[in-house]
Amino acid sequence: MKKRKTILDVAGMKDSGEKISVLTAYDYPFAQLMDQVGIDIILVGDSVGSVFSGYENTLPVTLDEMIYHTRPVVLASEQALIVTDMPFMSYQVDLSEARRNAGRLIKEAGAQAVKLEGGENLAETIAAITAIDIPVMAHIGLTPQSIHRMGGFKVQGRQEAQAEQIMTDARAVEEAGAFAVVLEGIPAKLAAQVSAELSIPTIGIGAGPDCDGQVLVIHDILGLCDKYSPKFVKRFADVRQIISDGIGTYINEVKTGVFPGEEHSFK
Repeated sequence: MKKRKTILDVAGMKDSGEKISVLTAYDYPFAQLMDQVGIDIILVGDSVGSVFSGYENTLPVTLDEMIYHTRPVVLASEQALIVTDMPFMSYQVDLSEARRNAGRLIKEAGAQAVKLEGGENLAETIAAITAIDIPVMAHIGLTPQSIHRMGGFKVQGRQEAQAEQIMTDARAVEEAGAFAVVLEGIPAKLAAQVSAELSIPTIGIGAGPDCDGQVLVIHDILGLCDKYSPKFVKRFADVRQIISDGIGTYINEVKTGVFPGEEHSFK
């Protein structure tokens, strides 16, 4: 039986200088493919709201939706560490509710860790969740659940005060017990400084090459999401056209009577 990665393995990767690969998944087929080719961490992101459910942003995603999408990812994987996002308003109300909801993602969904957005302002919440032995991945910089405060998806940390706050946030989440931290949408130089200072791994998304690992959304790297195309996304394959061609061929063969043929029919 294959051994699933743990948060200790991820910490060891930073110590040894091995880069950490992370992708999002929201269903069985994608998670199985990722796991089979050796992804280190699968993030069941609340980005599911945008790329899978068609929401304008991540804010409408519910805890029950996250549980639903996490279960098949866990079932499909044997080696990757599974981290699940805590959706908007599942951890901000009070510490008791945050602990309970984090527990549901572990107990009911099967995740090995949870991720939540926020830095110094959420340090107490991170500490409360880790205190009941649930690993937490933090997320600072551009935090999508804060788009209304930030005025949209804008790079954070270009101004000196912002950069200082991000450094403060990074130190705070490490001290609170986070096992890793996502750095999103910040200047590469700042991300390098954070990565050098922290003892926990940093996972970059739009944060340059010097983070300890990188995360992207699976639909973005395969060309399956045409709603937006952030600068930090690289398209590693274009399967949208392949799928479109396949569906088009199916429609044509149904219309012309080519499918189903004798080989697809029972006697």
